[in-house]
Amino acid sequence: MTANATRVLVLNSGSSSVKYQLLDMEKAADGDTAGARLAVGLVERIGEATSRLAHTPLAAGGATRETTGPIADHQAALKAVADELAADGLGLDSPELAAIGHRVVHGGLKFTAPTVIDAAVLKEIERLVPVAPLHNPANIIGIRTAQALRPDLPQVAVFDTAFHTTMPESAARYAIDVETADAHRIRRYGFHGTSHAYVSRRTAELLGKAPEEVNVIVLHLGNGASASAVQGGRCVDTSMGLTPLEGLVMGTRSGDIDPAVTFHLKRVAGMSADEIDELLNKKSGLLGLCGDNDMREIRRRIDEGDERAALAFDIYIHRLKKYLGAYTAILGKVDAVAFTAGVGENAAPVRAAAVAGLEELGMAVDASLNAVRSDEPRLISPDYARVAVAVVPTDEELEIARQTYALVTAS
Repeated sequence: MTANATRVLVLNSGSSSVKYQLLDMEKAADGDTAGARLAVGLVERIGEATSRLAHTPLAAGGATRETTGPIADHQAALKAVADELAADGLGLDSPELAAIGHRVVHGGLKFTAPTVIDAAVLKEIERLVPVAPLHNPANIIGIRTAQALRPDLPQVAVFDTAFHTTMPESAARYAIDVETADAHRIRRYGFHGTSHAYVSRRTAELLGKAPEEVNVIVLHLGNGASASAVQGGRCVDTSMGLTPLEGLVMGTRSGDIDPAVTFHLKRVAGMSADEIDELLNKKSGLLGLCGDNDMREIRRRIDEGDERAALAFDIYIHRLKKYLGAYTAILGKVDAVAFTAGVGENAAPVRAAAVAGLEELGMAVDASLNAVRSDEPRLISPDYARVAVAVVPTDEELEIARQTYALVTAS
């Protein structure tokens, strides 16, 4: 790696999409996170005739360029991304590119930190496919394609599950037969870990303290949603489990549910395992309750007197309160609650409702502060509140880039 290699390309490969960002880590280290982002983009509907690539060259201050038309596979998608970057003088052959960082959803118990990818690492990621069948295969395709494009460049895996590997066994294990659980790697892994790591650290900074001095409950509320209890910078509990289905009510996922519901649906409704999987992951949550999984639309319907939308919102908030109470008990002392991701950052009614009535736990929201819209981390609790309530925009790409760059420059 050359001395002026300060750039990291971050790739998030989905089953039919690739999200990417190119960042200059020297600028990020100086605190210029906006200037650090040189280019961002998205390739979607890979494998379809209507594929779309949207590329924004932020370094040049250029407008977004969009191209549509068939992109056959991930190899073609990444080649198209490389061409777009090259057109801006940011090509993958640049000596300033230090590494490529890959989001990998499931790292099991083996990967507790960012890891340089070699044949053995890739084999282990493949071995974990049965516990992440929707995510790890796509991540693997992205890694293999990037390796083919730049075989000489360090490729680093940053795992969604890594931040949660600090959970004690009392939080990570399910109360089922130990031999069966171990034989099939059944335990609580948690997800959104990169976001929880970033937001808990930024929350500590907002309070003017080191992460080791702060206990934070992080609420990552997007279409997928999860909570975590972070004690002194280490995760001690999180709401998602073996898969991202467990925990909070989400856009299309049910979250916590009596497991016997699955047996009941099989025996009484005659549903297959695949049909139940589809129901709980894609047809439940807010969508299943009221037909919408967009919180903005749900709030609009509530304002118009829609009772189904109101009930869906109440169920969503009820589950949030349960986790706030539970994690307060787990942590013993809470310094801050941080809302993040699409709903957490933008839906003021969700934040207000989640904290309402929790004054005895030291939590409160100031209505005027809560109503402010901003892209900056901020406190929305009144001065008298014992627990700070914050809105902290997440930045998973920056976190992946930072972890990637720290690893390759340390070696």
